[in-house]
Amino acid sequence: MMRMSSLRSHGADCKHLVSQALCLLATIALTACGSGGGSADSSSMPAVTSTPSSANSGASTQSCSAGCGAAMVSLTDAPGDFISYIVNVVSLQLTRADGTVVQTVPVTTQVDFAQLVNLSEIVSAAQIPAGRYVAASITLDYSEATIVVDNGTTGVTILPADIINGATSMPLAAPNPTQVTLTLSLDADNQLVVTPNTIANLALDFNLAASNAITPSTTEPTTVTVNPVLTASLVPDTSKQIRVRGPLVSVNTTASSYIVGVRPFYNSSGMNGQVTVTTTATTTYSINGTAYTGSAGLTQLATLSGGTVTAAYGTWDTTSQTFTASNVLAGSSVAGTSLDSVEGTVVARTEDTLTLLDDLLYRAGQFGIRFERQVTVTVGTGTTVTEAGASGAFSIEDISVGQHVQIFGTLGADSAGNATLDATGGSAQLTPTSVVGTVVSTAANLVTLSLQSLDGHPASSFDFAGTGSSQDATATAYTVALPAALSATSLSAGLPARFSGFVTPFGSAPPDFTAASLVNYAQSRALLQVRWPAPGVTAPFATLTGTELLISQATLTASAQDIIRIASVVLNPSTLSAGLQIDPDATASNPQFAIGHLKSRKIDSFSTFSSFVTALTTELNGSNEALQVLADGPYNATTGVLSADQMIVLTND
Repeated sequence: MMRMSSLRSHGADCKHLVSQALCLLATIALTACGSGGGSADSSSMPAVTSTPSSANSGASTQSCSAGCGAAMVSLTDAPGDFISYIVNVVSLQLTRADGTVVQTVPVTTQVDFAQLVNLSEIVSAAQIPAGRYVAASITLDYSEATIVVDNGTTGVTILPADIINGATSMPLAAPNPTQVTLTLSLDADNQLVVTPNTIANLALDFNLAASNAITPSTTEPTTVTVNPVLTASLVPDTSKQIRVRGPLVSVNTTASSYIVGVRPFYNSSGMNGQVTVTTTATTTYSINGTAYTGSAGLTQLATLSGGTVTAAYGTWDTTSQTFTASNVLAGSSVAGTSLDSVEGTVVARTEDTLTLLDDLLYRAGQFGIRFERQVTVTVGTGTTVTEAGASGAFSIEDISVGQHVQIFGTLGADSAGNATLDATGGSAQLTPTSVVGTVVSTAANLVTLSLQSLDGHPASSFDFAGTGSSQDATATAYTVALPAALSATSLSAGLPARFSGFVTPFGSAPPDFTAASLVNYAQSRALLQVRWPAPGVTAPFATLTGTELLISQATLTASAQDIIRIASVVLNPSTLSAGLQIDPDATASNPQFAIGHLKSRKIDSFSTFSSFVTALTTELNGSNEALQVLADGPYNATTGVLSADQMIVLTND
């Protein structure tokens, strides 16, 4: 097997990029949190306002006559080496201690997990029977899967016959079974407790890196072996935006809020409870292609008819149990409603013609997605432009190379059959874009980078011709302007840094990029990933105690893959003569550990390192093998010690 050298850094908007790459490791630390009741017109209205209804009809084995509480379930993902990973979520269930089963996704839902690196999607806010829930399970259907592996150049689309069920070693394609189900057992000391008139949060993670083993080859085929890993936490990742999508129910301009029915991803029907969206004076809106800010946007939203599709991006406050939107889309500004649209990254521009890479295509009224590697888009003076999180006037000149965009218009094809979009009478939404590079130099309000990636794509993907007024952007000296709120003092030449923000308007560089947030990697937080070929190794750890795990150099050398990644810098742990030591991070506020079982499709979670090691000692008793170790936390390159606050071990049982 060829060693994979890196994980795709698909723009994870988080405090630590590599930490986001291992959000899979969240231990289930689930308890109920309360929120007061209130009418739909009350300013103290709870964020989740659902009542037992047809949204959950038939999903539970008993009614809510004995009392219900709201379960706000969100779904996210940590990155892997994938450009696209489109599958259907058939079922997402919670199991109560007495055997009651609650279905939180009542209809099959199409999801591109590769797009969830930056985002958590609220999939349900329905009322469920009160009680203690001991397990969660997810069923994925691969019969219509689109999986594209990032090979650093053109991408590799995986054929159905080469998407392999890790438990059976058979393709996840007909006539074989096309579905896989994974059950997550909740830590006995930290189970999900739902009580009447309260909100319990369940933040689920489907991790691409842990769930898929890629066997790359210089000749086709490349295979992807699927071993799903689902984990969860009560504590949402505050470094990620949360999205709630669905039909508009009502607007309360006095309370600066509105109610939306939960209809996640690309579904065209159904409603899984309701959520109250709080807005502020700085909330931005794009409504039917027109931009608004603050109360003007909410007033315009109030003119829309009930049932109009909306999508709000914002944050969840776990203390007050409220959702506050930073950006709201409605009407034709929501993909898949009344206009065709394309979402992707601009890699080149010639006058009014844009080339977009790694695109999701949405057909008007079809509420589904299709992946296209490249799409040609035409814009014009009739194209309206909005920017997420910003007010003011924007034009097509704000669409430049490197920018992440969603553009609305009419889909078509050129003479060669390649996808095109005519947006000359449509609209474009600019969304935050990530830039990663090695610091070359810093000034008071300017950082020069040796560019490594834009919006998750390598620098080599971009043609910067036309981006500058006096000088076009260059990968070797890519300049990032910092606002007054950001300081470059924490950055050092030669170390990687990551910014989130917006590309400078076309023809106006330098600077090439304006930052809104900064992540630097001086702390050397790292992601470890080690895989062994099946059937695995019976003794992966030379030392296995409640305070230390040690993987010897020989065991690392025997692996099919072993990398430590800090930002985009990749280290080879098998070069460590003393092996790799993994200790618990004593400073971690929310340590998270788990053991995954390949054949039984079960995950066990633990809230302490010692209980995790105790279970590992029992599991690795000579009859079971370890297939994979993933860990996340601060890394000391001098001592070769990784202080893990998140870790998972996948076993072959």
